[in-house]
Amino acid sequence: MIVKEDFLNKLRHYFALNLYEVRLWTALLSRGVSTAGELSDIANVPRSRSYDVLESLEKKGFVIQKFGKPIKYMAVPPEEVIDRVKKHMKRVADEKLGRLDGVRKGEIMEELRGLHNQGIELIDPADLSGAVKGRHNLYNHLDLMVKGAKENITIMTSSAGLLRKLEGLQGSLEKAKDRGVKIRMAAPINDTTKKGLTNFKELGEIRHTDNNARFVIVDGTDLTFMVTDDKDVHPTYDIGIWVKTPLFASALQNMFDMAWDDMKPFK
Repeated sequence: MIVKEDFLNKLRHYFALNLYEVRLWTALLSRGVSTAGELSDIANVPRSRSYDVLESLEKKGFVIQKFGKPIKYMAVPPEEVIDRVKKHMKRVADEKLGRLDGVRKGEIMEELRGLHNQGIELIDPADLSGAVKGRHNLYNHLDLMVKGAKENITIMTSSAGLLRKLEGLQGSLEKAKDRGVKIRMAAPINDTTKKGLTNFKELGEIRHTDNNARFVIVDGTDLTFMVTDDKDVHPTYDIGIWVKTPLFASALQNMFDMAWDDMKPFK
């Protein structure tokens, strides 16, 4: 049996198997039914490990052990394996999510909050800043900012960035609006943007600007601004600078407020 190494690596990635498991599984698929000894020879897996590995595959639902001597193994159809792996992954994910929900409501969270609050008190205000790399991480950070908003949220971004933020932050923006937070958004609005904005126009006030600056200000104290044009950078390399400083954030907020009056409202 000759199976390309890149194919085995793909199987390891998709099915969460180790090297010996994927070798024995593909060997068994090619034979249908076989003994551990035969499979170890075909798959180039030490015989001393083959029984343990096949037992692991059996527990995961990839193979079935047949009755009789010598012990033989039969491969489960790949379609059925996928269904079993999906169910297992979902069960494991649900268990982990359940444990995390339990942490959120239990004593551990209180201790974590206490540690965090203690650490914040010791931080110099000048240290409340940092670089956030990658658009996925940036949006997670912006979501955290929006969740903590008490009075107002200001978003200025690119045309495509406006739709991305409205989609990615929709849930948190809706909750912020329900809390009475004032939400204002500005971006270059073109025909493509207009079509996408119809589902979000109730989230806050949206106006057109020719400026392509990209920043988010929350309550005049939290500011995150992106340092590159999103049209010229891959999402993985997008970078934002976060600072928690009323002096800088409020100054930028004041400039935005002055420009806001000259921006054309989106209807």
